[in-house]
Amino acid sequence: MSLKFTNTLSRKKEDFITINPNKVKIYCCGVTVYDLCHLGHARSYLNWDVLRRYLIWKGFEVNFVQNFTDIDDKIITRAKKEGCSTDELSERNIDEFHKDMDTLSILRPNCMPRATKCLQQIINFIEELEKKNIAYATNGDVYFSVEKHANYGKLSGREIEDQRDNAAGRLRNNQEQSKKNSLDFALWKKSSSGEVSYSSPWGHGRPGWHIECSAMVKQELGESIDIHLGGSDLIFPHHENEIAQSEACNGKELAKYWLHNGMVNVGGEKMSKSLGNFTTIRSLLDAGISPMTLRFFVLQTNYRKPLDFTEEALKAASKGWERLNNCLSFGHIYKIKDQGINEINLDKPIKKSVTNKLDEYSYKLLSDFEKYMDDDLNTSGALSILFELSQPIRKFINFLKEKDINEVDQDELNQVFNKWQLLSELAGVLGLKVNLIQSSPNNKLEIDTNKVEELINKRTLAKANKDFLLADKIRTDLRNIGIELIDKPKGLTEWKQLSD
Repeated sequence: MSLKFTNTLSRKKEDFITINPNKVKIYCCGVTVYDLCHLGHARSYLNWDVLRRYLIWKGFEVNFVQNFTDIDDKIITRAKKEGCSTDELSERNIDEFHKDMDTLSILRPNCMPRATKCLQQIINFIEELEKKNIAYATNGDVYFSVEKHANYGKLSGREIEDQRDNAAGRLRNNQEQSKKNSLDFALWKKSSSGEVSYSSPWGHGRPGWHIECSAMVKQELGESIDIHLGGSDLIFPHHENEIAQSEACNGKELAKYWLHNGMVNVGGEKMSKSLGNFTTIRSLLDAGISPMTLRFFVLQTNYRKPLDFTEEALKAASKGWERLNNCLSFGHIYKIKDQGINEINLDKPIKKSVTNKLDEYSYKLLSDFEKYMDDDLNTSGALSILFELSQPIRKFINFLKEKDINEVDQDELNQVFNKWQLLSELAGVLGLKVNLIQSSPNNKLEIDTNKVEELINKRTLAKANKDFLLADKIRTDLRNIGIELIDKPKGLTEWKQLSD
């Protein structure tokens, strides 16, 4: 099976074919640095971290660029409220961003440009659009003329007339009379008196939000890239406007593949700072949620699907990670270096290193892992393979409770360590980092038999409807609480409780 992604631009799953052989150029929309990051940000950047790790594991050379928006209305407002400069506020929150991402074992991008550090590139970009008569200046502002760009709306699928009606209402409300067309959007914004500003050919002001990403992509990666990433809330207007600007300026396709992650929901509503229902990454970690539990929780759901945030789901993820972590700890506990096995360093990307030492069982699991991940990053299915691979290791750990490891046959020991090494490598592809602090073995979760049967019935219905993502997620959720499903002929499913 070839690697496939669901491309927002085409609205279908496509084979992944790079512009240049074995090289991947990726741009990811970053945060506006006016506050701490919340779980929605963690969900996005954890998924894109796995995408990057997986591509590198498969042998691609990846150049990953992610920006910081460090000048924005929200930054200006917050800086005034806190009585500091916008630069001070931005620097502080950039530092806090790195702390959160490093804690979650998210690899730092190859480059992280900032809006305020590439102003000349932004100005040059706008001037090029002016020369092509696609942008116009008025009263210190510069706007992009949407009507002069063909196929505006191709990413979001929105009809331009519907957009015009909505934009006209906003135009009347905001009294932005300098626009020629209600759909036109700002490339450069004139600054108000006393507001932070930068010099430009159009007077003092600052860049519009959309233009910075177009300029940064061109500066760091060139006129066309392989993959553009972001949350689904950015499809319109941000990414739509990026496409319009870049393709009008460069005359080339901006990105071949557009990947968007689903939102995190709380009580049926999208988690966001504007709604006040957000939970910061820092608050979750301070409350005792381990970084790997958070990563495990996010990866249980396909990146495109909504992720429901509940205390119950987080507790189940904690149990699931605890079970997996116990098996990952095995090699460290029994001194892997004494067995001639090199420890995997998750602070840098892993390249595929599986050898012919694998038995048939392990090789099949490796193949199944890759099939899941090749199918639009099915991390839920990939996690199920990790649990499958951990079963013989768990049995061996229980066996060693009664025997000394020195009494075990060397061939048998080698087979177990080979499985452990494969488990560690595949966990590393997902960015799951072993935590050697062991939890209490008596901390068991009570099993609700009725709930288990209800979930099995729900999974059977999902399989009948060919919703295999949901079916895989239910299997993973049950594994997390120590329930193993056994599919039988004629669509029957049995279950058993796993031993610790």
